Amino acid sequence: MRSASAAGSVANTARPARPRPGSAGSSPTNEAPGRSTRPQGRTIAMKIGFIGLGIMGKPMAGHLRDAGHEIIVPERKSLGADQRATFTVVADARAVAAAAEIIILMVPDTPDVEAVLFGPAGVAEGLAKGKLVIDMSSISPTATKEFAAKVNALGADYLDAPVSGGEVGAKQATLTIMVGGEEAAFARARPLFELMGKNITLVGPNGAGQTTKVANQIIVALTIEAVGEALVFASKAGADPAKVRQALMGGLATSRILELHGERMIKRTFNPGFRILLHQKDLNLALQSAKELGVALPNTASTQQLFSACVAAGHGGLDHSGLVKALETLAVHPVMAD
Repeated sequence: MRSASAAGSVANTARPARPRPGSAGSSPTNEAPGRSTRPQGRTIAMKIGFIGLGIMGKPMAGHLRDAGHEIIVPERKSLGADQRATFTVVADARAVAAAAEIIILMVPDTPDVEAVLFGPAGVAEGLAKGKLVIDMSSISPTATKEFAAKVNALGADYLDAPVSGGEVGAKQATLTIMVGGEEAAFARARPLFELMGKNITLVGPNGAGQTTKVANQIIVALTIEAVGEALVFASKAGADPAKVRQALMGGLATSRILELHGERMIKRTFNPGFRILLHQKDLNLALQSAKELGVALPNTASTQQLFSACVAAGHGGLDHSGLVKALETLAVHPVMAD
C-alpha cells in the first residue's frame, strides 16, 4: 500500500503520461468556448483526491492514475489490493483534502456529498486557499449552489461536473461531462476531464452542470419508457420485437436507447449498467426542482411511477432498461420470455 508519506514525491516518481489523441503536437481545432471533445495538451502530474470508488468512480480514478497522477483516497475496507498498491491511502476525507490539489467526489446522492464535504473529518476541514473541489456525482442543483458557496468561503474553487455514459463510458473514458462553475476553474480541471470523458462542456455557473444532468436523465428515462411501450405493443400484436427494433433502427425513431436498451429488453439482459434505484433518485431530483421552479413535468412524473413500481416489485437493482417490466405487468405480456 502506498502511504501518505509518498505524496511529496509525485513530481519525480509519477509515470509518464500515456499519449492520447489530440495531445501536444496535434493540429489546432475550432472548438466552441467552454466545450472540449479531446485533450488540449500534455498532462502534468498532480495530486488528485478521489472519494467514491464505486461502479463509476473506480475506472475514472484508474484513468487518472494511468496518466501519471497520484491518486489519494480515504481508507475503506472495500479497497482492493491493486488500489492499495497504486493509490495513496490516507485516514479520511479531511486527510485527502489536505494532501491533494484537486479533490473529486463521485458518490450516490445529495446527502452523501454533504456528508463527505461538511461532516466530521470531511473535505472542508482539509481545504485551503487555491484548492479545487469537483463534484462528479448527480445531485440537487439547489444544494450544489449552497455547497459551492460554502467551499468558496473557505478560499477553494468548486465545480459541479456530473457525467453521462454509464459504466461503459467510465471504463472507456468516453463520458459526457456537464460542468457548472467559473471559467478559470474549468480550465484547470479540463485536462483531468479529458482523461475521463469525450464530450466536455462548461454549461454555466455552479448548479448548471447538475441542471443539465437532470435534463439528461429526464430525456433518457422517457425514451426508455417509449422504447419499452413500443416493444410491448409490438410483441403483444404478434410481431417479432427483434425484427421491429431492427426496422426502427433505420428510421426517425432510431436512438442509442433503442439500440442498446431495446436490445436489453429483448435479450432480457438487465444486469446493471445504471440501476433503476439511481434513475429513480435522479427523477426525484427533477420533480423536486420542477416544484421549486413551478414547472409541470407530467411525463417525468408518470415514468417515475413506473420506476417506483419496479422497485416495489424488487427490481430496483436492475439496469434502468428493466423499466419495461412495469409495462409488461400492465400489459400482462412480456416483450420476450425470460
